[in-house]
Amino acid sequence: MLLIPCPWCGPRDEIEFSYGGEAHIAYPAEPDELSDAQWADFLFMRHNPKGDFSERWYHSSGCRRWFNVIRSTVTHEIRAVYRVGEPPPEAGS
Repeated sequence: MLLIPCPWCGPRDEIEFSYGGEAHIAYPAEPDELSDAQWADFLFMRHNPKGDFSERWYHSSGCRRWFNVIRSTVTHEIRAVYRVGEPPPEAGS
C-alpha cells in the first residue's frame, strides 16, 4: 500500500484517496469543434511512461481536495507532491 502525503492533511494510507489520472491535461478550448475521434483521443489517450509521472489524486476520505503527485511508475516511490495550480517541483524535493 502507498503512503500518500496529502499537502493539507499529511501522510495517509492510499485507501483514503481516489486516483484521478494524468495531471496537467489541458481541456479543449473549443469542445464543440472536436470530432468523435478527437474526443476519443482527448478522453482516452494518455502518456504511459516508464519512470516519473505526474498524476492527480483526490483525498476522498479526508480534506476532499485534489492535488498532484510525481510518482515513479517503476518503483511507485512518490517523489513530490504539490497543490493544483502550483508549478511542479523538481522531483525529489
